[in-house]
Amino acid sequence: MPTEARRDAVVAIMARKPVASKTGYLDETFKDLWCKNVFGDEEMRKRLPEAAYRSLKGCVEHGTALDPLLADLVANAMKDWALSRGATHFTHWFQPMTGLTAEKHDSFVNWDESGRLIMEFSGKALVKGEPDASSFPSGGLRATFEARGYTAWDPTSPAFIKEAENGATLCIPTAFCSWTGEALDKKTPLLRSAEALTSAAIRVLRLLGDDKVESVYPTLGAEQEYFLIDRAFAALRPDLLATGRTLFGAKPPKGQELEDHYFGSISPRVIACMQEIDRELWKLGVPVKTRHNEVAPAQFELAPMFERTTVATDHNMLTMEVLRQVATRHGFTCLLHEKPFSGINGSGKHNNFSMATNHGENLLEPGSTPAENMRFVVFLTAVLRSVDVHADLLRVSVAHAGNDHRLGANEAPPAIISVYLGEQLSDVVQSLVSGTAAAETKKSFMALGVSALPKLPRDATDRNRTSPFAFTGNKFEFRAVGSSQSIGTPNIVLNSIMADSLRFLADEIDKAQKAGASRNDAVQRVVQSTLKQHQRIIFNGNGYSQEWQDDAKKRGLANYRNTVDALAQWDTPKNQTLFSSLNVLTAKELESRGHIMYEAYCKAIAIEAQSTLGLASSSIVPAAMRHLSMMTTTIAAAKVSGLVVKEQERSARAVCDGIETLLSAIRDLEGASAKADGHHGSLADHAKAYRDVAIPAMTAVRSAADVLEDIVDDDLWPLPKYREMLFLH
Repeated sequence: MPTEARRDAVVAIMARKPVASKTGYLDETFKDLWCKNVFGDEEMRKRLPEAAYRSLKGCVEHGTALDPLLADLVANAMKDWALSRGATHFTHWFQPMTGLTAEKHDSFVNWDESGRLIMEFSGKALVKGEPDASSFPSGGLRATFEARGYTAWDPTSPAFIKEAENGATLCIPTAFCSWTGEALDKKTPLLRSAEALTSAAIRVLRLLGDDKVESVYPTLGAEQEYFLIDRAFAALRPDLLATGRTLFGAKPPKGQELEDHYFGSISPRVIACMQEIDRELWKLGVPVKTRHNEVAPAQFELAPMFERTTVATDHNMLTMEVLRQVATRHGFTCLLHEKPFSGINGSGKHNNFSMATNHGENLLEPGSTPAENMRFVVFLTAVLRSVDVHADLLRVSVAHAGNDHRLGANEAPPAIISVYLGEQLSDVVQSLVSGTAAAETKKSFMALGVSALPKLPRDATDRNRTSPFAFTGNKFEFRAVGSSQSIGTPNIVLNSIMADSLRFLADEIDKAQKAGASRNDAVQRVVQSTLKQHQRIIFNGNGYSQEWQDDAKKRGLANYRNTVDALAQWDTPKNQTLFSSLNVLTAKELESRGHIMYEAYCKAIAIEAQSTLGLASSSIVPAAMRHLSMMTTTIAAAKVSGLVVKEQERSARAVCDGIETLLSAIRDLEGASAKADGHHGSLADHAKAYRDVAIPAMTAVRSAADVLEDIVDDDLWPLPKYREMLFLH
């Protein structure tokens, strides 16, 4: 019986011990582990001729074209390295629009004319692959019978080895496109957007008098939150297996209200799992640095150092994969869903964004010299304009079914996009707008490029966890990203809107200078007018408050409360113009991604609805009816004996009423699900049907079932409960 399985799971979990790593932690130092499975700079320098190495570095750092002869040299060196690491196969590792990664493996093995086995890997095989692409989402870009899709080597992201129990595979990060050349992945537009940002940033720096910087690239540090629950519990929860979240579950007596889990001592089993996660990620060159308990019980977080956004995006996809794999080895299931447990804090992925030059300068680092001050304020102005003009795109970039459970609750930023600067930096902005004295200055006019701009220490601001886009000293933290999603789309948007604003500022400064203004005066005028126009986006208060909801409405800031409302903004004429003008996404590519997001939303809700129906009908109702049968049998026997059973009858009636309520809700959900599934019309209308019809019906089924969970005999309840899953490790 399921109840016996639940008891067996608890017994097994209580007996579990921490799992030791395959290699003793004293046998391999951090230096031995770091980038052990990466064909990175050290290996390239070691295995390539000097000229070839420099040429490849030029491709990586400056975007120069790749020579076919160089590809052959790199492929041979990469193959020799991979063979030395035990690899037998290679794969073009790419990121289709499923939000996951994909790979097709080919061996290095070949045979010559005499039938002799040889190991080979050509530059052609390195640079280009052709997986069967018919079943990947394309959003109407191609028909399912058109199978050609091409993978193209991305030399800006290093190749790496994925180890398994019985071998290893060389993984080559690639872009993925159709036979007609449209992007079918998240990597291609991410690379395009990074190039657009580079070009716009260089132009601004030249106008500011900097002729030394050769390249600018976006940087990213993606904090990752996740839950760990024992696999024995997960196996008994069909809802978790199908949807990644619990569709049923009454609130436990103790949740997170004591705040005792946050930054608390990490349990032995969990720390053993974390330590192996770190080791595996270090081997892959992922610079994870921080690990800790998060707010909710069974919730944790890891955070890496900053990297180029294109590489950091690859690394975050690897991080999620390693989390799942290592968790399984330690007897856990890793839950990356934004809201696996109702009433318990969900998980996000804080997207820390900045920009750096080839000299290692952070362009969002407040300066200590007039020139640095001018540069910082100009790039800060670009951020504020970007977020104000394109708040709709930022909101869409984090819109999906899982994140709807999280955004706007008292655990994550509101759906209203705003910028937190902190008091000191807000004062600087206000003084620039008004042309009056800033804090800590004695001059009567705030002019760029002079010492009147106060020196801002790195931590000049507090942190505001209610802000979706917060300045945190030398970067902006986009806090609204969901824990399960690829960070590709949010960073495509961030790069693109920054490129747009930097291009706008460059045009305005150039125009002012051509009209006779000095550099300082031109920058002053443009910054002042731009900040004045877009200062409405700055909000330093409590984003959870009703006052902010009302204030934001007065300011004209949009509030797209759910995915369906947000997705309607994706391919508006404004956004088509933005992406096409930057050569990031064509109008057709933009439209296709909108289709895919709508489809993903509808499919997610459809799966949840069917899972809710199945569990409620086949597990919860029978358990409640067995409980009612036991009660009525006992009551009947008591009556025969002449005993008073008034309260027992009241309890039985409550169970009976609960079952009736649940059965009625199930019937309503069946109708709602059929209506949403069979809806004819646009994708947007289809998504609205799931939002407006299916989701409320699912909520009603859950509410009825959760009431029964608290009154049905614990020995009869078929599903592991929150109090078990969240607290037994």
